[in-house]
Amino acid sequence: MDNTKTLNLLQIEPGVKPPLDPVFRPAYLAHRAFAAAVQKSGQGVPLKFALERSGGQFSVFSTQTFPDGHAEFLQARRLAERILKFLLWQRGSGKIYVLGPQGVVDHLKKVYAPGGERVFDADFMKGVYEKNNFEIIGVPEKDFPKATEVSSPVGRHLEGCRIGFDAGGSDRKVAAVIDGKEVFSCEVVWEPKLQSDPNYHFNGVDDSIRRAMEHLPRLDAIGVSSAGIFIDNKTRVASLFRKVPTDLFEKHIKNLYLDIAKKWGNVPVEVANDGDVTALAGAMSLNVQPVLGIAMGTSQAVGYVDEKGHITGWLNELAFAPVDYSDNAPVDVEWSGDKGTGVQYFSQDAVIRLAPKAGIELDPKLSPGDKLKVVQNLLKSGDKRPLGIFESIGVYLGYALAQYAEFYNLQNVLILGRVTSGEGGTIILENAQKVLKAEASHLSDKIKINLPDEASRRVGQAIAAASLPAIH
Repeated sequence: MDNTKTLNLLQIEPGVKPPLDPVFRPAYLAHRAFAAAVQKSGQGVPLKFALERSGGQFSVFSTQTFPDGHAEFLQARRLAERILKFLLWQRGSGKIYVLGPQGVVDHLKKVYAPGGERVFDADFMKGVYEKNNFEIIGVPEKDFPKATEVSSPVGRHLEGCRIGFDAGGSDRKVAAVIDGKEVFSCEVVWEPKLQSDPNYHFNGVDDSIRRAMEHLPRLDAIGVSSAGIFIDNKTRVASLFRKVPTDLFEKHIKNLYLDIAKKWGNVPVEVANDGDVTALAGAMSLNVQPVLGIAMGTSQAVGYVDEKGHITGWLNELAFAPVDYSDNAPVDVEWSGDKGTGVQYFSQDAVIRLAPKAGIELDPKLSPGDKLKVVQNLLKSGDKRPLGIFESIGVYLGYALAQYAEFYNLQNVLILGRVTSGEGGTIILENAQKVLKAEASHLSDKIKINLPDEASRRVGQAIAAASLPAIH
């Protein structure tokens, strides 16, 4: 047993502190400290993950860790679990091959087994990839799979009369577009997460399509941006429909957007995850790539367009990915039950969570969207209390982007969504840049964070969504 003792590598205090969150311990700093400790020890061993997806694709991630028996092996196990958790929600998989210390492999199998800490994640992935089992398999170097990533083009179809629909958790946005130019857009408040009746969802989408149609001479295609996972334009998993019973989901929600397209003349329809549409919006408006799009709204929606301007087939569901390793990090009680995941830092949940710490008391009877509006209106009126909220979110974002750069080729970042509306968006941007300069100077010039104009921040996804379908 190596008795060398180091500090708690996973609980590194940040140099730039979020004003309202003194217990925040960024994942990026933990990764950096751990890597330095491994290198200093001279005992580092490989730790590799190969995540298998549909069509025989493998996504590979490699790092170094401590061997079995090392004094810091408990931290090594914990960090391996956090990294795999991130990879699962970034790239997706129902079967993972692991090359590394046997103690790490055994630990991962245990926590992702039925009854384990990460059973939510395992069950979710089984549903996405329609598997009976979620598997973690330890393999030697000779049997470790090779990376076989495949990307595909998305959107950028501008010709004709199109409608783009963006299904958010607090409002639904729609845009009517003619040959690439927006001729109409609007937002309508709704509460899909609270509604169990499929008719509520169908009628809401249908109403938005009707509003846009009033400004078009004809309809050639419908593009949809929505939180969730969609395969062949069918809803596989989506938090917006969480209250709909399983039998009604299968009967009415799974084919919701196909049914909408059928009603409006059986026009071509294309449904994409809202994060990918955010990235597409950035690539189109900025004329750059690669782009990581982050929409901060009801949840955190993330998408990625690679160097070719293609999407990767990754999940990019970073709302579930850990960014804070603090033992006292907030818990995602609504879904995963895990601590320190993105939704608590980059959505209206973050604003609501931090409001009491800023001395702002919110009416519990208000909807989450209305609570966000209260905070934003206070800021707009000159109240200084909300400043700490958006400064804290900006600090979170700076550290998260440094962490994301370990997993993405990160050059251009687009931040959108209701949380970025108004002065709050500028404050978030400035504080994220401050963190990168102070803590990750090698990235501060490489990563460009973009905050679009106010209109694009709110309805840009709907316009990009309109470009999704090809018209044959």
